[in-house]
Amino acid sequence: MTESLPGQADLGLDDALFRAFIEDQGARLRRALIAANGVQMGNDVCADALAWAWEHRSRVLAMEHPAGYLFRVGQSSARRHRRWHREVHLPPEAKEDDAALGSLLLDEALGRLNQRQRAVVILVHAHGYSYGEVADALGVSTATVRNQLHRGMRRLREEMGAS
Repeated sequence: MTESLPGQADLGLDDALFRAFIEDQGARLRRALIAANGVQMGNDVCADALAWAWEHRSRVLAMEHPAGYLFRVGQSSARRHRRWHREVHLPPEAKEDDAALGSLLLDEALGRLNQRQRAVVILVHAHGYSYGEVADALGVSTATVRNQLHRGMRRLREEMGAS
């Protein structure tokens, strides 16, 4: 007989269902939180959301849209993390002809988008999500996704100097 950890009940069916849920939705949740919050914070808040989900797995598994709910849990965690976040500025010694400068400028321009616009732009254009998939992940309508994508791309074009 396997010994359980202190405070750990017999997990049984919930454990198996939760593991299947994480295998199915965990990577998508991580990508959505990274798109919304950046790589470091996105990974951190995804871990927070999954830890919360594990503690409340019976409740999570009973939800109609558990991935969307966990995205919101991650967003709440991100607000706590942001209290300590400091912006990184382009170093003054960077040269205009530096190949990495374009990437840095794009990163900075993405960072200046509001959170929802940044998430939508990255999920649609970098990860290839459909509007419906983004709407489900963010808990918004497809019309909102379309509007936020249009506004985010327009602002990126303006900031990057493209028409």
